[in-house]
Order: sequence, then C-alpha cells, then structure tokens
Amino acid sequence: MQSNNPALNKNMTTLHSRKSMGSSPLRLAFILIPLALACFALSPTVWAVDPPPDGGYPGQNTAEGENALLSLTTGTSDTAIGFQALRDNTEGSLNTATGSLALGSNTTGSNNSAFGYSALGSNTTGERNTAFGQYTLGSNTTGGANTASGDSALYGNTTGVNNTATGYVALRNNISAILVLLAMPEKSASESKEHRTAPLLPVLVGPRLAAAQQLW
Repeated sequence: MQSNNPALNKNMTTLHSRKSMGSSPLRLAFILIPLALACFALSPTVWAVDPPPDGGYPGQNTAEGENALLSLTTGTSDTAIGFQALRDNTEGSLNTATGSLALGSNTTGSNNSAFGYSALGSNTTGERNTAFGQYTLGSNTTGGANTASGDSALYGNTTGVNNTATGYVALRNNISAILVLLAMPEKSASESKEHRTAPLLPVLVGPRLAAAQQLW
C-alpha cells in the first residue's frame, strides 16, 4: 500500500533504486563470465610459431610443393618436400623425399630416403634405399638396401641390392649386381699371413674404384 506521505514515498523510491543499482554489476558478471569462457573454448589453437605450420595431413604425412604426395592412398608417415616429390606414391610408408622429383615414381616402396633433385626418381617398389645428391640412384626401380652419396652415384642401378657407392658418379654403370665387391690382389705365398691384404673390399668409393668393377 502506497503512503500518502511524499517524503516517505521519495525515501522508498531511492532505496529501491539503490538496491537495483547494487545488483546490476553482479548480474552482469554472471552473464559475461560464461560468455568469455565460451569464446576461449572456441578460439583457434595457439601455435608456438606464427604463422602455424601447414602441410600436415592424416596418417602423419607431410607434403610441401606442387603435386607432392599427389597420389597418396594408404601410405603413412611419408614426408615429401619439393615439386612432385613422392608424386606417385600410393601405399608406400616411412619415405622421406626432399627435392624436385625425389622419389617421384615411387608407388609402394617403403623406408626410402632421397635428398636431391631426382634422387631415387625412378624407384617404384624398392625399399630401404638411401640417396644423397642429384640423380643418385636415379634409375633404381626395384632394387633395395642401396646407399648412394654423390652426384649420380649408382645412377644406372635398377634392380641391384646391398650396394654402397660414395663419390661423384660412383658405380654409375652398375645395373643389377648384388653386393658389389672389389677384388684385391692376393699376396704371394711367401709373405706372412699377418701382412696379407684382405681379398675383398665390400664398399666402392669414388669413380675410379667404381670403374674397376668392369675389370673383375
């Protein structure tokens, strides 16, 4: 019931206004806090680097460059950096290709590493090959467990396995040899055994030693 006393009515109105003003900030806080939490939850992931890294795809695959990993289907943990690197790879896994056309023809081969222009460029199903340098193991198709380091090293190898070539054009003309060995001259029977040279050297180093393959 409203009082006819103007002074009393004025005091009641002032008290009501003060109560309303006092409750407004609290009410506003209840609205803003949940809103702020919702915005934070919906905000994008904060990365340690800016801009954030791209090129990451399902299956722990990474690709950077035009047509890199273009044909991938079920392969996992592949890394392709460069123009058409690992372009034809479909099911091969655990491959690393850095450089234009590196491992570009690989389809199902796995565990290969190629660094350099067209390194292991023709490899299709070969596995566990390592190539450092342009054109290294460039013609390899199905050969496996080969290691080549140096421009065009083991370039002509196609199906050979377990070869190691280090140096410019080392073992360039090897095609299908398995574990290439360089024969060493035997010591005469009169020489003591402790001074005798080992008859075989399993690793060829450099173009001259690689060319010696043709003599044995």
